[in-house]
Amino acid sequence: MILLDPVWTSLLYLIAAVFFILALRGLSSPRTARRGNLIGAAGALIAVVTVFLSSRLDNIPWILAAIVVGSAVAAPVARRVRMTQMPQLVALFNGVGGGAAALVALLELSHADDPWVRLAIVFTLLVGAVSFAGSGVTFAKLQELMTTRPVVFPGLPVVMGAVLLAAVAAAVVVIFTGSLPLAVLLLALGLAAGVLLVLPVGGADVPIVISLLNAFTGLAVAASGVVLGNVLLVVAGTLVGASGTILTRAMAAAMGRSVTGILFGAFKGSSTAGSTAVSERPVRSSSAEDVAVLLGYAQRVIIVPGYGLAVAQGQHTAAELAQALEARGIEVDFAIHPVAGRMPGHMNVLLAEANVPYESLKEMGEINPEFKTADVALVVGANDVVNPAAKTSSGSPIYGMPILEVAEARQVVFLKRSMRPGFAGIENDLLYEPQTSLLFGDAKDSLAQVLGAVKAL
Repeated sequence: MILLDPVWTSLLYLIAAVFFILALRGLSSPRTARRGNLIGAAGALIAVVTVFLSSRLDNIPWILAAIVVGSAVAAPVARRVRMTQMPQLVALFNGVGGGAAALVALLELSHADDPWVRLAIVFTLLVGAVSFAGSGVTFAKLQELMTTRPVVFPGLPVVMGAVLLAAVAAAVVVIFTGSLPLAVLLLALGLAAGVLLVLPVGGADVPIVISLLNAFTGLAVAASGVVLGNVLLVVAGTLVGASGTILTRAMAAAMGRSVTGILFGAFKGSSTAGSTAVSERPVRSSSAEDVAVLLGYAQRVIIVPGYGLAVAQGQHTAAELAQALEARGIEVDFAIHPVAGRMPGHMNVLLAEANVPYESLKEMGEINPEFKTADVALVVGANDVVNPAAKTSSGSPIYGMPILEVAEARQVVFLKRSMRPGFAGIENDLLYEPQTSLLFGDAKDSLAQVLGAVKAL
C-alpha cells in the first residue's frame, strides 16, 4: 500500500481544519446553516480519507464494516428525526463522541510509556465517560423516559464528592503505573460522575447541560488527539470544546443564570423546574373567529413561537397566517427568544423550514422595544419565555431570566393545548390578565382555524 507523503497529509489536514472553521462560521446564522453543515461534512470526509491514505491500518475490513453499520443506523435516524426531537439527537451524538474517545484512550493505554501521554489518556477517559453517561441521562429526560424534574437524594453532594476524589486518586495512579484495572475503574467512576452531575438538573436547564456536555466531548476528543498524535483531532476537538463553552455561557445568560447555578441549583432549590400544579383561576377564552377579528383589524402583530408550535408541526400554518395578514397590509414579525424551544436556534430553523423570511425573525433585544407598538401579540406554544414572573417574582425559579415583553402589547392571545405549565413547570400570571385571551387546542389546528377565519373576513 502506497502511503501519502507527510507533506500532503499535513496539507489535507489543514484543509479539513479550515473546513471545520468555515462550518462553524456558517452555523452561526440560519441563512447559512445548511451550507455550514455541508462544509463540515466535507471536512470530515477529507479527514477520514486522509487517515486511510496516510496510515498503516490493521483490521481494515472491521473498520469498513463499522463505518457501514454506523452509516446505516445514522442516515435513517437523521432523516426521520423530528425538529422537536433534535435536542435528544444532539445529546446522543454528544454521548457517542465522548464514549468513543474514552474507549480509544483505554485501548491506547497499553502502548503509552510517557506519563504525559498517560495524563492525556486519563483526562480523555474521565471527561469522555462523564459526557457519555451525562448525555444518556439528558436524552432520557428530554425523551420523557424519566422525570424532567431534578432528581436529588440525601447525601448526593457527599456521594458526588467521594466519586470525584476516587477518580482523581485512580487517575494519579494510572498516570504513574499505567494500570489497566485502575483505568477501567476510572472509566466506571467517570460514568457514575456523569449520571450524578445531570440527575439534579431539571426543567429548562436540561438543554443548557446538553451544550455543556458537548463542550466536554470536544475536550475529550482533543485530548485523544494528543494520545494518538493526530493534530486534526486536537484542532477539531478544541473547536467543539470552545464553541460548546461559548454556547453554554450564552444560553445561561439568556436564562439569567450562572452555569454553576444550573448544575448545582437543585441542591439549594433553585432549579428551573417548578411545580406542575394547574391553577383553578378563571381565564378568558376565545374562539378562532374572535382571534381572527383581533388579528385581521390590527396594524401590527407580533407572533411568538415556542415549543408547542414545534410539537404540533404548525410552522407552515403560522407562516401562511403571517402571509395572509401581510396581504391585508398588516405588519407581522416573529419574536425569537434565545432559548425558545429546547435548543438555541430551534425556532429559527423551524420557521426557516416554512420559508419565513429571515428579516421577519427578530431577536429578543431587537423586538422587545416594539411590543409597545403591537396591537396583538400572538403566543403560539410558548410560555416560560414570556412569563412576567421572571421579572416580578423573586422566589420564582426563572427569576432574572430575560423574557420577551409580550405583556406590553395591547392584546395578548395565547394558543395553548391546556393550562399545564411550560417546560420550567411554573404558572404564568400573564394568562390571567384582562388583556389576555386563550384559544385552546393543538397549535396547528388552532392556527388553521384562525387562518380560515382571517381569509373569510
